[in-house]
Amino acid sequence: MNSLIITSIEQGLIFAILAMGVVISYKILNMADLSVEGTFPFGAFLFAKFISMGMNPIVSTLMAFCIGTLAGLLTSVLFTKIRIKPLLAGILTMTILYSVNLKINGKSNIPLFSYDSVFNLGNALVVLVIIVLIIKIILDLFLKTETGYLLIATGDNESLVRSLGKNSNMYKTMGLMLANGLVALSGALMAQMQGFADITMGSSIIVVALASIIIGDTIMKNSHKIENTTRAILGAIIYKIIGGIAIDLGLDPQDLKAISAIIVIAFIFYNNSMADLLELRKRKVELRNAKNSQSVQEF
Repeated sequence: MNSLIITSIEQGLIFAILAMGVVISYKILNMADLSVEGTFPFGAFLFAKFISMGMNPIVSTLMAFCIGTLAGLLTSVLFTKIRIKPLLAGILTMTILYSVNLKINGKSNIPLFSYDSVFNLGNALVVLVIIVLIIKIILDLFLKTETGYLLIATGDNESLVRSLGKNSNMYKTMGLMLANGLVALSGALMAQMQGFADITMGSSIIVVALASIIIGDTIMKNSHKIENTTRAILGAIIYKIIGGIAIDLGLDPQDLKAISAIIVIAFIFYNNSMADLLELRKRKVELRNAKNSQSVQEF
């Protein structure tokens, strides 16, 4: 059981990077970017290519992040320049990346057991904790800069950004590139963790990211002190632990994708129910206050 929890936490930390990337597109820019299903294996195949060329695993991982940002650039060009709807732009990018991923190494599955990885630096859990914390700190600091505030404002009120004389499309491009870079980085780390890169790695990966975000949003829902990045990290870890326990209890691994979708539905239902309950309580309080005010006036 202990090894199961540790493995789940390790995978959760890798998916936390994925979730932090999707937070940028889904929560900050308010865009449904499905290109991540192509970007995740893109990062894995890029790492496989560079490591097989004799590059250092750290450099190979960073290269996967850097080149992975180009997937976001492609989606942004389709969206901002060609005026294709964001959802369709992401699907087109994902479709293009499927062929690109096959071309990078010439086959659909690349074994990596004979190559070094970043996990050779020490305990895998410790390495992942350090990587995730570094990304979280950098991302939080970036979002508190002027550029970060404008990126957030682009998702909240694009007209305001334009009224300030800023190009909102530039911030959309920046956000999508950063998001896809993080997704590619997550894919590169997952390939190193499992020992291979496979073309099917990105299948339904958007559900994992959304599940992590939704679970994270449920944690201390009304607290404004918890950063979105922190919620994404906690959500991803909790999600993987739930999945790990389900398999340990006898769930067929083939059913895991269906369980993932059910987890998302369950947490969305819970969040919506809580929102309705809070709204009902608010209305009761307002009605009570109105009656009390009327009673005082009559008196």
